Amino acid sequence: MTDPIWQDTTVDAESRAEALLRAMTLEEKLAQLGSAWPGNEDTSGNNVAPMQDVFSGGSLEQAREHGTGQLTRVFGTAPVGVADGTARVRELQRDVTGESRLGIPAIVHEECLTGFTTYGATVYPAPLACAATFDPVRVERMAHAIGTDMRAVGVHQGLAPVLDVVRDYRWGRVEETLGEDPYLVGVVGTAYVRGLETAGIIATLKHFAGYSASRAARNHAPVSIGRRELREVILPPFEMAVRDGGARSVMNAYVDLDGTPAAADPTLLTTVLRDEWGFDGTVVSDYWSIAFLRSMHRIAGSAGEAGALALAAGTDVELPESLCYGKELAELIRSGAVPEELVDRSVRRVLRQKAELGLLDPQWSAESEMDESVDLDSPRNRELSREIAERSVVLLANDGGLPLPETASSVALVGPGADEARNFLGCYSYPNHVLPRYPDLGDGVAVPTLAEALREDLASTGVSVRVQPGCPVREADRSGFADAVTAAQESDVCVAVVGDRAGMFGEGTSGEGCDAADLQLPGVQGELLTELLATGTPVVLVVLSGRPYALGEYADRAAAVVQAFMPGEEGAAALAGVLTGWIVPSGRLPVQVPRDPGGQPGTYLQPPLGGNSEGISNLDPTPLFPFGHGLSYTDFEYGGMTLSASETGTDGEFTVSTEVRNAGERSGEEVVQLYLRDVQARVARPVLQLTGFARVALDPGQRAVVTFRVHADLVSYPDADLRRIVEPGTVEVFVGRSATDLPCTDTVELTGPVREVGHDRVMTAPAEVVHV
Repeated sequence: MTDPIWQDTTVDAESRAEALLRAMTLEEKLAQLGSAWPGNEDTSGNNVAPMQDVFSGGSLEQAREHGTGQLTRVFGTAPVGVADGTARVRELQRDVTGESRLGIPAIVHEECLTGFTTYGATVYPAPLACAATFDPVRVERMAHAIGTDMRAVGVHQGLAPVLDVVRDYRWGRVEETLGEDPYLVGVVGTAYVRGLETAGIIATLKHFAGYSASRAARNHAPVSIGRRELREVILPPFEMAVRDGGARSVMNAYVDLDGTPAAADPTLLTTVLRDEWGFDGTVVSDYWSIAFLRSMHRIAGSAGEAGALALAAGTDVELPESLCYGKELAELIRSGAVPEELVDRSVRRVLRQKAELGLLDPQWSAESEMDESVDLDSPRNRELSREIAERSVVLLANDGGLPLPETASSVALVGPGADEARNFLGCYSYPNHVLPRYPDLGDGVAVPTLAEALREDLASTGVSVRVQPGCPVREADRSGFADAVTAAQESDVCVAVVGDRAGMFGEGTSGEGCDAADLQLPGVQGELLTELLATGTPVVLVVLSGRPYALGEYADRAAAVVQAFMPGEEGAAALAGVLTGWIVPSGRLPVQVPRDPGGQPGTYLQPPLGGNSEGISNLDPTPLFPFGHGLSYTDFEYGGMTLSASETGTDGEFTVSTEVRNAGERSGEEVVQLYLRDVQARVARPVLQLTGFARVALDPGQRAVVTFRVHADLVSYPDADLRRIVEPGTVEVFVGRSATDLPCTDTVELTGPVREVGHDRVMTAPAEVVHV
């Protein structure tokens, strides 16, 4: 018997998908747009997705009868090792292929925001820490390692990266983002996508779109952002990742945009994503977001109606289970209320991806995809994790407190983060995401505490390290204050480690559903700091957090201030290295650090009215530490700036060159940052906008010339009619160390007609670094 066309590997994926589609019944088609979450029947109230306990079902009956599009979190739901997990995948794939008529394997998806979210897998730095490196090359290598591990155990799709641009630091999911600047988010996020995709994993961009702009920074709150601002700030990272990263999947956001839920928004999911950007992959729903059209947004009267709205808008696959793409939707289709062509449109996309993954090949088997010898926390992984962690630590201020002085014989290490491993890990790390349900299992991987790492680094020096937690992260327990203060008074230096503990839906101070009312340090940590600073002992303030906190009350009195954004399982070693001085800090802020808990939030990406408060408001939004800021243990000097031309056309380009010299006594890395300012435009534009950056390693006395290639397209913006235009006029050019430390300035004149640009515009300013 001849194999059907869809199993012919000499035929292109599109034709194979079309042939299989023609052979399917309506129920089999809808099954390919659904998913199953076996093992999710009892969460005991400990949710890893919103309202999981309300919606969870996990039944495989429909998948056995008609097949299924996806299997949800086989490795990520309950703790399983590689052997048990791969055996479970094989068993489930046999259920799906062996009992359904057409025998189409399922796509297996998992979370992978801070690494493969499964028991025993490497926990890498949280995305905000990755952004603080300003190092897309290493981020791409990290993502490739994550994807390689996932593919080795039969996983096909990863639900990452998060490309939401931070708009309010109080939002709980700030730690999952890549910062507050769309250029930084786009460049680093695209690198992450390339890493996953080149490893054979379908990268899933989330959350499309506007999730991070919710009112009052509340999870799932409505979004009132204007459509022009949406296109200027929120959408470009997604566009860059689709075009330059090759992302094959997009996940819709939970929110509504001016009343239209993203899961049912045809403008977003079809007009922008497909018609304008040419995206040909799959749109998957965030977990239960289609059901939320009925229960939360109340724009549908039944599960079938919710499914019809999402399908028409362009949502192809329902995750994590099939609630709305099932029997009720089939009835609406058979009645003629919903065109079957909409189903066919989405099924083609799903089947094409299955052909691309090899799932339709005649020789495919779950066993053939797997390597049970894979080490999910290999030395290679840990080294990558450590490299990124080391480059993510940001030295905010230093009044001689760091590196820890050689004359010190004793160090008091105090605060809730002093001796707690999980404070280094993000909310989508397995230890914080799932293992709280299983307190007897530990962390699954080795996660040293800062106390352990600091003692190891100081072991040969004879310096004693005295540890006192002082207080919990969020509970109002002051019973440990006295011991912490005594330890500080009796030591030469006090290192105070404050900040967050990540969790889910209110179980932590940072993470999904862990939004903040203001930007004060959680609990009574601020009170503890006040008492420590009053001792007279030099205090090194270390903030180990998932969001920036207001430090204006403490920073001026501290001997040094360090920010670490949940730097992963190797984070303690990286942080201890910065404190002791064997690592020269090189991280830069991907978000600002506010001075006051209420006078800010507001990101640096503001029009003039966003930053001008004198004579207008009694609240000053000026940050304590600006976007892009970060100090070093060496000094870098800038030698001026050269433009290749003083004017160019609105379709032209120019280069920006600057010389950087390491004027200090230690090797280090500088992050050279390029900003542009549109002096006059048709709409209010940001005062300043990051347009390029380069990480430059220099030995003492060494110089390098950094040259950025800048196309006029990079000054484009959406006008009031949502046309993206480049217009003639003066553009100010800045190069320097941060958004407020820009020693090199010049101007270039754009001449010629107003140009309208589209998806093919230039979106990056490549940098060339030449050591001289």
